[in-house]
Amino acid sequence: MAVVVVGGQARKVGKTSVVCGLIAALPERRWTAIKLTQHGHGESFTDFEAGIVLREEHDRSSCTDTSRYLAAGAEQAFWVRVRPGHLAEQMPRLRDLIESAQNTILESNSLIEFLHPELALCVLDPSAADFKPSALRLLERADALVVPEGADLSAPWPGVRQPLLQRTRCFRFHPPLYCTEELVAYVAAHLSHAVART
Repeated sequence: MAVVVVGGQARKVGKTSVVCGLIAALPERRWTAIKLTQHGHGESFTDFEAGIVLREEHDRSSCTDTSRYLAAGAEQAFWVRVRPGHLAEQMPRLRDLIESAQNTILESNSLIEFLHPELALCVLDPSAADFKPSALRLLERADALVVPEGADLSAPWPGVRQPLLQRTRCFRFHPPLYCTEELVAYVAAHLSHAVART
């Protein structure tokens, strides 16, 4: 069993596209894909006394992120919503879901605080000014960066140390192809080595 975490500095930097690219390129992994959010998209969590909403996706034809996972070839896809600030107490439910899967790919920054994945990727785009605090925590543990071709990482965001960006392996992409052959080869090799060590 392998766990891969894909996060990013902000919304709309290509996280879901990277996840879908890896699912499509490595179908033998029989992925379970999970998107974790800690906000309610306008809905109230007062109806969810457990503090967590776990919804399995079955429609591979819609434009939701979880539907895109299925369309890319994931065996299962889930959208997990947790009340903000309550992720730690919901981790047993999430761990059960992860441990029931053959291999799991998770789109989230926050989970890096509670999991020790075989691989963590951080998607960065300097054209986006926003940089979530959760992305900084992911960046500190990321095995590799996924960055647009030609993007300049020499002038980091406030609070982001330049040496941190320089020491981390970097894979460049050119939209709409977010997941390059080089990135796929790296992920496949990394996961193979991880399995060999266990």
